[in-house]
Order: sequence, then structure tokens, then C-alpha cells
Amino acid sequence: MTAATRPRRRPLGAANRRLLAEALPALVLASLAVKLAPFRRVAAWAGGRGGDGGALMDEATMRKARWAVEAWARRVPWRAVCFQKGLALHWMLRRRGVASALHYGVAKDEGAGLKAHVWVSVAGRPVIGGEGADGFACLATFPPQERGASSQRAANTLSADDFS
Repeated sequence: MTAATRPRRRPLGAANRRLLAEALPALVLASLAVKLAPFRRVAAWAGGRGGDGGALMDEATMRKARWAVEAWARRVPWRAVCFQKGLALHWMLRRRGVASALHYGVAKDEGAGLKAHVWVSVAGRPVIGGEGADGFACLATFPPQERGASSQRAANTLSADDFS
């Protein structure tokens, strides 16, 4: 396709530029946290203050926040996987007062033993990473939820038979 026949992109609006400006440092910090900090510290940050549930965020804004994180994840010079993307979006949502939950799950992989996946949900609906969460048993949710609270993978439990 030549430049003359390529469809013209619409310019980004101010709201999208702000989300992109927020998503890059969030993704950088999430990547550094995953790489350098112990898991218990990352878990404490993920389950920390914010996101008391008082704030509502419309579906379109959550999609745009996800888009901003995904856009940067494709462009950064390192490999940003579900953990970094989920942590970055979780921080962005909780900063706005949205009660998001970061889910950490595992699944048995025939070749490699165990594989892990992270996804973020709001009110039990996945926002990022949910499309890859099928088949993963949720080991932990940040912030921790009471028993019986709605979680996308709450029904999955692990037993010794899962790993034999």
C-alpha cells in the first residue's frame, strides 16, 4: 500500500493522549516492579489503597485505558506480557477509584509444568487478559476478596491431583 492509498488516521483526542501519557509510565513501573521487586511487594502494591468502588467508569473509558496499555506494550523495547499489562491497567483503574481486581492464575502445561496468567476484572467482568484466562485456576486476587465474592475464576480450585 502506498502512502496515497493508505487510509488516513484520525488524530487522537485529548482524552486518548492523556491515557497514553499515563499508560507508558504505568507499564514501565509495572515492568520494573515485576523484574526487580519481590512478589510479595508487588502483591502489596496491587492490593493497596484506591479503588474503593465509589467511582464508576464507563465501558468505553475502560476499553480506551486497555487500548492505551496494549498500544504501549506492543511498542516498548522489552517484552511486556500479561503480568505487566495487567498490573499497569490495574493501577490506572484504581487510581481513578475503580474497584478493579488483579487475578493471578496457573494452569498445568504438559511440556513446561506450570504456566501463569494475570488478568484484571471490574465487577466480575474481565477488562484485560480475560480472553486468555480460560483454563487457569485463580491462585490469588489483589486486593484479596472475601469468600463467595464474585470473581471470574472463583469456581476453579487447585488440588494435588491437578499437578500429578
